[in-house]
Amino acid sequence: MTQMKETAGQQQESENLPGVVAVTAATFTVVTSEMLPVGLLTPLGADLGISEGLAGLSLTVTGLLAALSAPLVVPFSRGADRRRVLCVLMVLLAAANALCAWAPGYPVLMGARVLVGVAMGGVWALAAGLGPRLAPPRSAGRATALIFSGIAAASVLGVPAGAYLGELAGRRAAFTGGALLSLAVAGALAVLLPPLPPQGTALRLGGVLRLLGDPGVRAPLLMVALLVTGHFAAYTYIRPVLEGTAGVHGATLSGLLLLYGVAGLAGTFTAGATAVRTVRGTLLAICGVLGVTVLLVPYAWPLLLVWGMAYGGVAVAGQTWTQRAAPDAAAREGASSLFAMVINAAIALGALVGGRVADGFGDPVTAMWLGGALALAALGLGATVRAPQ
Repeated sequence: MTQMKETAGQQQESENLPGVVAVTAATFTVVTSEMLPVGLLTPLGADLGISEGLAGLSLTVTGLLAALSAPLVVPFSRGADRRRVLCVLMVLLAAANALCAWAPGYPVLMGARVLVGVAMGGVWALAAGLGPRLAPPRSAGRATALIFSGIAAASVLGVPAGAYLGELAGRRAAFTGGALLSLAVAGALAVLLPPLPPQGTALRLGGVLRLLGDPGVRAPLLMVALLVTGHFAAYTYIRPVLEGTAGVHGATLSGLLLLYGVAGLAGTFTAGATAVRTVRGTLLAICGVLGVTVLLVPYAWPLLLVWGMAYGGVAVAGQTWTQRAAPDAAAREGASSLFAMVINAAIALGALVGGRVADGFGDPVTAMWLGGALALAALGLGATVRAPQ
């Protein structure tokens, strides 16, 4: 009888498209919440009496806390149902956004952004590995791609919507909207997800970190670290590069950046489909295309769309490789938390080193050279390692 119940539970987990959509909404919401200050720097600075530079630090601290919290969520929630943990994290995100809306001063804002980072790291760590549990094997790649599409959709839809709401009704309305969306997603997760108990013996923190010593897990993490660091080193300075070198301004620039985001969405689903068949080939192709296009965009700006499509596949291809390399179910969850840690740390590092290089050489194009070089370094690394079957 117990065996029949377990089999029924596995079948339920394997056929839950609404659950996949709910998890996608969670990734969309955490990334939208992370990036909200991007479109609100001016009103945020004016309301709190701080510079735009200080307001921008609210984005940096979120990324750093997400990187720190991601590897902790698995060991600290070892025996808890993953559905329940995700719901708690989304409620925490709602409280953090509400605190951002209320914040009367800079210290309160930064405290709230710390909570956003904790919630974001936890959601990423758990959501990244749920595709194979919520879809049958033949469509696990598509389910993972859909979950990661929430990240790309946040850039295309969530951030502009937050900026528009902030322009229309002020920064408090934008953060309040983020809080309400977080609560709605928490409710959707509670209703649409099946019970998701931990698989196998949950890892302690030491077990999670020991996965870094596994060459199969370490290789895709290093490749993704190079790709994401290079991308953000370059993309942070895409506007001044396109304006100064390519002469792209105004509505043309805005439209191009919107199309870049749409191309990223397409790249996520394309990589999700091809990674099922050849994960190593998919990630190596992404490395090569990113390396070439990032170097050439200052001189051939339409290649920005190719850049967007290639970068859109980084997360899903890297996650697929990392999951396959993990030795068992518990290790797959630990590897997902490391993957979330690496991406968020690389985002913060990329913006930092890109700025240092651009300022040091006095030309933002040098940030493109750095981004292209790091992508090609990832290609070289990938050519020397073997991917799991």
